[in-house]
Amino acid sequence: MSEQSPLDLAEGDPFGPHNLPYGVFSTADAPDHRRVGVRIGDHVLDAGAAAHALGSPYAALLAQPTLNPLLAAGRTAWRDVRRALTAWVTVPAHRPDIEPLLHPLDTVTLHLPYEVSDYVDFYASEHHATNVGRIFRPDGDALTPNWKHLPIGYHGRSGTIVVSGTDVVRPHGQRKAPSDPAPVFGPSVKLDIEAEVGFVVGTPSELGRPVELGAFDDHVFGLFLLNDWSARDIQAWEYVPLGPFLGKSFATSVSAWVTPLEALSAARVTPPTREFPLLPYLDDADAEVPGGFDIRIAVAINGQLVAEPPFAGMYWTAAQQLAHMTVNGASLRTGDVFGSGTVSGPERDQRGSLLELTWNGTEPVELASGKRTFLEDGDIVTMTAWAPGPDGVRVGLGEVTGRIAG
Repeated sequence: MSEQSPLDLAEGDPFGPHNLPYGVFSTADAPDHRRVGVRIGDHVLDAGAAAHALGSPYAALLAQPTLNPLLAAGRTAWRDVRRALTAWVTVPAHRPDIEPLLHPLDTVTLHLPYEVSDYVDFYASEHHATNVGRIFRPDGDALTPNWKHLPIGYHGRSGTIVVSGTDVVRPHGQRKAPSDPAPVFGPSVKLDIEAEVGFVVGTPSELGRPVELGAFDDHVFGLFLLNDWSARDIQAWEYVPLGPFLGKSFATSVSAWVTPLEALSAARVTPPTREFPLLPYLDDADAEVPGGFDIRIAVAINGQLVAEPPFAGMYWTAAQQLAHMTVNGASLRTGDVFGSGTVSGPERDQRGSLLELTWNGTEPVELASGKRTFLEDGDIVTMTAWAPGPDGVRVGLGEVTGRIAG
């Protein structure tokens, strides 16, 4: 009996031909040769080599060390390349050319798949924002007056975005508890996670020309999991009046895989009902395509599940976030990344941060490795996710993981 082909996947494999996320990889025999790869099952297809072998006009575009040239090529190219890839891994006649170009996933090194231009992070979950408000403003309104009128965000540090699997060094900085007479300097003792979904921009925009809601799919290539690590004690002392800075900028982990928007058409959902009328540039009531995504996230610490945040309930959509961050005329660049903000649901086990899960350290999480209020050195945080695909098949979104180094 002949050996089974890596292309003969089990029925319902979340990384089947309906998915085909993009990444960048290298192999042990050529560690400096980074190339575009596409995941199929538990293998990675060398996309550039496949395109060359089959005479694709996109061979040069895929034979690159980052995804940026593909991102910049625009939506028509994205569609054409995806159709070609689907044919290459499904049409039996292509197998003699494709199978030798498949690498087992556990034998390759995955890299940050794109060069990051700018980074913006939002605050789009009403449940998360309400929990944080209740924690820090127990006697006041949980939400600030602007929260339901615009997507709140901040500009982060693109140079500290790292690929999944990179160790996270515990940050140092100033911290001051309310009862302390003066600030002290040292390592953060309230190191936290933020389970998020990130988006990467492909097609740039012109300075001075806002991107409208309906142009989201023309500019955004795909999405991925993102963990916006947070030092809550450093952040609490520094953030008034300008917002997050050193408490956030030390590391942001992203998945090695980018799932193209086209693979998630079955996961599009209508966002929650808005309480107040939105200004026209944010009003998506008549949108042809729903702006939400039904993504189910799972967060584990040291292999133990601690939360399952639901992305479908996010109050502000990625399209609204893109429209808002360009409405002042700010331009988009290929490789721009923006995060959704912490994803949290209405239930305790749906909270996407330890700040919420432990109610700022007052309700420890029980782990087999011991109780946790915030992260300890050596802890490993892993986030995985999936979304509904065609005919009920799941679309896997890979994982983002990081170990806390002292």
